Amino acid sequence: MRTLNLGILAHVDAGKTSLTERLLFNAGVIDRLGSVDTGDTQTDSLEIERQRGITIRAAVVSFTIGDTAVNLVDTPGHPDFIAEVERVLGLLDAAVVVVSAVEGVQAQTRILVRALQRLAVPFVFFINKVDRVGARYDLVLEDIARQLAVRPVAMSAVIDAGSKLVQVETPDLLAEPFFTVLSETLADNDDALLRDYVTAPDRLTAERLGNSLVGQVARGLVHPAFAGAAMTGAGLSALTSAIATLLPSRALDPDGPIEGKIFKIERGWGGEKLSYMYLTSGTVQLRQYLDLPEGPARVTGIQIFEAGGTHPVTSFHAGQIARVNGLAGARIGDAVGGDLLSGGRHHFAPPTLETRVLARRPSDNAALWLALNQLAEQDPLINLRRNDDADEVFVSLYGEVQKEVIQSTLLADFGLEAIFEESTVICVERLVGTGAGLEIIFKEPNPFMATVGLRVEPRPEGAGNSFALEVDVGQMPASFYRAVEDTVFETLKQGPFGWQIIDCHVAMTAGRHSSPVSTAADFRRLTPLVLATALSAAQTIVCEPIDRFCLEVPAAALSGVHAMLAKSGAITREAAIANGVARLEGTTASTTTQGILQQLPGLTSGMGTMQYSFDHYARMPDPPRSRQRSGANPFNAAEYLLRMR
Repeated sequence: MRTLNLGILAHVDAGKTSLTERLLFNAGVIDRLGSVDTGDTQTDSLEIERQRGITIRAAVVSFTIGDTAVNLVDTPGHPDFIAEVERVLGLLDAAVVVVSAVEGVQAQTRILVRALQRLAVPFVFFINKVDRVGARYDLVLEDIARQLAVRPVAMSAVIDAGSKLVQVETPDLLAEPFFTVLSETLADNDDALLRDYVTAPDRLTAERLGNSLVGQVARGLVHPAFAGAAMTGAGLSALTSAIATLLPSRALDPDGPIEGKIFKIERGWGGEKLSYMYLTSGTVQLRQYLDLPEGPARVTGIQIFEAGGTHPVTSFHAGQIARVNGLAGARIGDAVGGDLLSGGRHHFAPPTLETRVLARRPSDNAALWLALNQLAEQDPLINLRRNDDADEVFVSLYGEVQKEVIQSTLLADFGLEAIFEESTVICVERLVGTGAGLEIIFKEPNPFMATVGLRVEPRPEGAGNSFALEVDVGQMPASFYRAVEDTVFETLKQGPFGWQIIDCHVAMTAGRHSSPVSTAADFRRLTPLVLATALSAAQTIVCEPIDRFCLEVPAAALSGVHAMLAKSGAITREAAIANGVARLEGTTASTTTQGILQQLPGLTSGMGTMQYSFDHYARMPDPPRSRQRSGANPFNAAEYLLRMR
């Protein structure tokens, strides 16, 4: 039996969790359908998820279709929880992107499709809610092709769309007009099929067309689109069949060396750490020691996902997802086995908002810090920043909803009442040029028993930070190189102006130790000083986040909205009016987004809607804004060395 790790991805309220429930029900995993509205769905287990009717934490549930075991991953659709989505994309074999037949392509849809394409994850579309008033299957397909730079193939025929009597039919591959449309679509990427289509169309059997479709889906060349209604089950049989026959799984080696990744962490009833692990190679046995970045850890329990639940086992192999006990030092994103010095970084932009958090009772400050650290451990893109000098704690966020969720979680899980101050925008720093730094052992002013040389250079926009070794790795223990790499990424969180440095490549060009005196601590303390020298030589600029927005407002209110956007400094790039509704798309600084949202109801009599998402960073006008630093400042060498001593 093959294993398929399948992601269900969508913009919030497109019906993603309802589709998950329907798939589980049809597979016989659950006896009754849960509802998002009543808060009794299989995958939304957190109390706050049931209260709000949204998915916050990714959930894994398993079912079978024929000879295919499907590990279905239900992910959040709200953009405030994009970090949760980011963690599961790397383990997916394929995905289903859910799009509402009424709302069509939305802001989060674009972000998710771009991420799937970047990671080469094959996917199909499910056009949901065709039974809702206003459903428009054909027009949504056109929007998908125009807005998402994909090649959708309509795999359903919808009759009486927008009514409770809607019917969804699956056309015969050889019946017209579907045969012509499918053949011409596939022929664009298949020369042999094109030749036969022109000269001998009778050779194009259903089997041959199906095989070509499977191959092109696996390569991301075409994306079949199915229609249906998750709430009623209409059209679900075709999608279920496609999951088993169209979507590819990876060929993995259960007998190879152990390699995998930890993508989620929970706490058990007794506070013990439960690590969700996906294996790409090898087999893990109970009571076996696993190599983690923090050191070896022993597996004390294994549970795999089967038939809608979890079951204790003594081992699991490549391709499976398991919940593992005993890995006390594990962190989300940790590589298991393999090359622990390497590892992917985040594919999504970091949070762009920051808020100061205060305990309502000052005596709870220490408990608040511990609780926030535990939450950050479960979500590494919730960055914590602490200014010990002023005893201040800051949390970075994706949006106001996430702030409310963290506040509720602190109260429900830890009994802590927290006050969140007004959010402010987080800027970043980018390198202007290249720079280098070097500190040599036994040479003043270096007081540490280590030699570290680093070179920094800018990377393309959106590439993220990276680290590479340009030294002979056999000269020193691996822990010394790991200490330098970890410290580099930590130091990049605060550049010369106090903001995180992005799109920066750091190369270690020199490294030396003195055995047995040198320790990893020497390298951790010296690295910030060397990196600061290199960054100062390269110089940085401060950039602010820019959001892309889409406004839909009554045409009569257009002049007032235009004036408001101009006053806010927004740039409108596309505008169209149809059926009395104006649609405006453009960009604006994140600092102005909330102001636009607040003014919109008054200008449009409550009829205007706005969707927005992070788009890019742009240089701030001078003078650049700085942020108060926390901890020792390596850009002031004298002060830094004094604090280190």
